[in-house]
Amino acid sequence: MEILVDTAKLEDIRWACDNFPISGVTCNPTILINTARPDDPFEHLRKMREVVGFDRTLHAQVVSLDSDVMIEEARALVENVDREIYIKVPVTQEGLRTITKLKKDGFHVTATTVYDPMQAFYALAAGADYIAIYVNRMDTYVSKPENLYRALQDKIEQENLPTRIMASGFHSVGQLKNAFACGVETATITPDILKADFNNQNVINHIASFKKDWESMYGPGATLLNSIRK
Repeated sequence: MEILVDTAKLEDIRWACDNFPISGVTCNPTILINTARPDDPFEHLRKMREVVGFDRTLHAQVVSLDSDVMIEEARALVENVDREIYIKVPVTQEGLRTITKLKKDGFHVTATTVYDPMQAFYALAAGADYIAIYVNRMDTYVSKPENLYRALQDKIEQENLPTRIMASGFHSVGQLKNAFACGVETATITPDILKADFNNQNVINHIASFKKDWESMYGPGATLLNSIRK
């Protein structure tokens, strides 16, 4: 199971890595331009790598709509950030051509902006390392994503492929829970969604009752350590 954080803000990445079992970081062009200095997005991506290290994955997206330029952008990312970066490529006709070429040249590739089952299957055939399914967009405009999760995972298992499904684009904790319940192993989540599940008032109240009971025995502010202090 992999949990990635979808942001380019360094403080959010540090927070997520300190508080969650984060496996990596994803960003797209919109996220990056809203965070990085406009004159050098590569510098910001290098700073992101400094925070996440090489034990976690870093995913950054090309911008062009033309395959030849996408490939140049991918090379620029590798040359100006590092060779371990995952190149996010939208699954259009030009993008599919790009994914096929990049994989033949040994790049790490994340196929992205997937709304439709055939996009996913084409990306799978092209050898993408990850296939990022836009959950909320599918829910809103196409069909329920759980059917795609299952069909794609069945194909991966049948052919013993290394590709991983990456659920993304969540607008609620419920969508995230549904993805994991359907067997998705990888999800990229915004900081807001990461935090949301810890605002459950039932959980907060229950934990507070434990603390209150303990303090009734050992006094205000007491912890387990108070029972062993001499």
